[in-house]
Amino acid sequence: MRSLVDTHVLLWWLADDASLGDEARESISASDSSVFVSAASAWEIAIKQALGKLDAPSDLVRQIELNRFVPLPITVSHAYAAGALPRHHDDPFDRMLVAQAMAEGLILVTRDPQMGLYGVGTLAA
Repeated sequence: MRSLVDTHVLLWWLADDASLGDEARESISASDSSVFVSAASAWEIAIKQALGKLDAPSDLVRQIELNRFVPLPITVSHAYAAGALPRHHDDPFDRMLVAQAMAEGLILVTRDPQMGLYGVGTLAA
């Protein structure tokens, strides 16, 4: 499966947090899976770390590499698509993830039920 993990899913995975459901955990760990991490998630994590609102790995880039995740850059097309989405969700990071999942044909692994309102494929985290 080709999937894009939501920011909270990435953090749960890296912390081996029990909040991450079994189906999502199995999908991420499957040897034939391609798991993408958006630059938007790294940006969101860095902002929240700088504000003192989040305890996350300080070596996030290295952790993404060690876990064999595929970095997904933000393109102009992704940005335009995110801005054009219906207003189901006002969080700009989540809107970017939806736009990227749609553009790249990825399943979005998330616990946020609003993400599915866009018609993007999701896997419950």
